[in-house]
Amino acid sequence: MEVLRIEGLSKVFGSGRLEVRALEEINLSVSAGDLVALLGPSGSGKTTLLLCTSLILDPTAGKIVFDSQTIFQKNGWSGGVDIRRLRREKMGFIFQSHNLIPFLNARQNVLFPLSLVGTKGESADNRVMELLEYMEITERADYLPALLSGGEQQRVAIARALANNPRLILADEPTASLDTVRGKKVMELLKKIAKENQSAVIVVTHDVRMIEGFDHVYQLKDGRLNLG
Repeated sequence: MEVLRIEGLSKVFGSGRLEVRALEEINLSVSAGDLVALLGPSGSGKTTLLLCTSLILDPTAGKIVFDSQTIFQKNGWSGGVDIRRLRREKMGFIFQSHNLIPFLNARQNVLFPLSLVGTKGESADNRVMELLEYMEITERADYLPALLSGGEQQRVAIARALANNPRLILADEPTASLDTVRGKKVMELLKKIAKENQSAVIVVTHDVRMIEGFDHVYQLKDGRLNLG
């Protein structure tokens, strides 16, 4: 089942002599359970594509269909779509720098997105501990981020991204701050998540060592996506 479809997506920054065409006519389809890698050098448009896909950055043109609902078309968000709610409830984000809240422990960091959608009490607590166990990090549940290793922080970040059972998970260089062994473990977790949860997972990376077993690997260069 198709989760995400992008048609003719473009993003332009600036105008005139200062114009930068960050994305050029991007076409992409991702189905439930798919693990997709976006490869490309720095400045190729990988992060810009994730930001447009996640509704954080407005595209200049094109169309985005998410879960059979058109959420962007031509040059504006579709009327009647609550973008913030859609992002909170159906998308999960994993960042290179983890972005954990420093004054909340691991359990509280995972609990936070649940609280945003009104899930509280025993139901929320059970979900958090289920995810920490899934990430094999329950023994660190009461630790603040500063007391966790890089790999442990990334596991908490992944648990947080899964809190609301997202249809789409977007990961921007999730292994960049990890060594090769820990990086591959994170990628194995993402593969497991895609298959078991039937989430669509898009991973931006520049490291070809990390993409073994991915369903699709695409190259971005100068804002253009090569689907070959």
